[in-house]
Amino acid sequence: MRITFHGAARNVTGSKHLIKLDSGFQILLDCGMFQGLGEETDGLNDHFGFRPDSIDCLILSHAHIDHCGLIPKMVAEGFNGTIYSTAPTMDLAKILLSDSANIQVQDTEYENSLRLKKGLEPIQPMYTDEDVTKALSLFKIVEYNEDFEIDPRVTLRLTDTGHIIGSAAVHLTILEDGKFNQLTFSGDVGRYGDMLLRSPSTFPQADYILIESTYGDSLHKDLEPIEGQLKEIIHQTCVVKGGKVIIPAFSVGRTQELLYALNALELKGQLPDIPFYVDSPLSKKATEVLKEHPEEYNRNVQQVMKTDDDIFHFKGLKFIETVQESIALNTDPRPCVIISSSGMAEAGRIRHHIKNSIGNEKNTILIVGYAEPTSLGGRLTNGAKVVRIFGEEYDVRAEVQVIKSMSAHGDYEDLLKFLSCQDPKLVKKLFLVHGEYDVQKLFKRRLEDVGFNHVIIPGQHQMEEL
Repeated sequence: MRITFHGAARNVTGSKHLIKLDSGFQILLDCGMFQGLGEETDGLNDHFGFRPDSIDCLILSHAHIDHCGLIPKMVAEGFNGTIYSTAPTMDLAKILLSDSANIQVQDTEYENSLRLKKGLEPIQPMYTDEDVTKALSLFKIVEYNEDFEIDPRVTLRLTDTGHIIGSAAVHLTILEDGKFNQLTFSGDVGRYGDMLLRSPSTFPQADYILIESTYGDSLHKDLEPIEGQLKEIIHQTCVVKGGKVIIPAFSVGRTQELLYALNALELKGQLPDIPFYVDSPLSKKATEVLKEHPEEYNRNVQQVMKTDDDIFHFKGLKFIETVQESIALNTDPRPCVIISSSGMAEAGRIRHHIKNSIGNEKNTILIVGYAEPTSLGGRLTNGAKVVRIFGEEYDVRAEVQVIKSMSAHGDYEDLLKFLSCQDPKLVKKLFLVHGEYDVQKLFKRRLEDVGFNHVIIPGQHQMEEL
């Protein structure tokens, strides 16, 4: 048995890990899209590093695009196996993948209008909604904490990781040469004491572990409460300066956390009387999916729901549907808050809002989660004075603020707590994935300090024998 790392290898995007048994049976863990890697991005998304038609099954840890975004492309190129996931993950994947296809078509049309002016050849979208529909027909639902046979030699179990609704760690029991091996893939690990979701679950002892490491060098716990930071930023920008707060936010998870926090401020009478817009049809659909799965919420949220029948709605909130409404926001001079996807500001309507707001010092661009360093969100986070948007350069005159404590990824203490159910001496190899290389090297030392002796940081397309 061997595993090859075709994505999220020394970076935080494009999650793809291929297990090949000695029998030839092939299992793909996630099939994510690369995002925010500059000129490298398109090339990485063009080539999987394997033949899609040779894969027997796909196990999807959760529905974020950097974990599921290339599934339709894989199907278009010949994959016809089963896709295993939780029910909420399938529900979210349905809307996320369809939205991804539509965004690609829209962004391609806009990009081609610019290319036409420069005399360049038009480009094509990566996939369409037809490819998404075919992919969705391949999904098979697996419940948390139930053993499910995906092959006579392979049993699957999913456990909750508290990252987004439906997110799961993948646990495989694999029989080869008369011997059982246990392999765990963490997917993305959430935070203990999350604002909305349950904490990550414990899991059975593993021989091999793939663990994400996004914040393997960071701690979140000492940061200020989210509500207070939002209140101060909105007051200073909208009330004092008369500007706009522009928030790039992932449609699943981050947007709902923002709405929940803003709703809490409104319940306390601390929200200013200004318009709040969620400019993403996908975010509206995702919010409805979250409402359909209240079993995913933690006890605190369950208590709030006893007195508040809609924890994601408050006075002044409006969901923007049409492109015309979205465009109108950019010419409306009134102070407001605009939440729009994507979280790294690499695609979608948010890029237009940033383009139209970035030159005005009254405005604030608020980053509320991880953004890959070369992405637009990452460059703003790191203090860039000039950024390129749709092929043109813009001076950064708007204030840029960051709320790190809203990350849906656990910090290094959360990750160590997630692994605390394991006996390090019984783990033959532990692979660090989904993290920047410098961060992973620091996290590797922490893991070695608690007894994990065989920690490996694989590179892109690196193969390891198990």
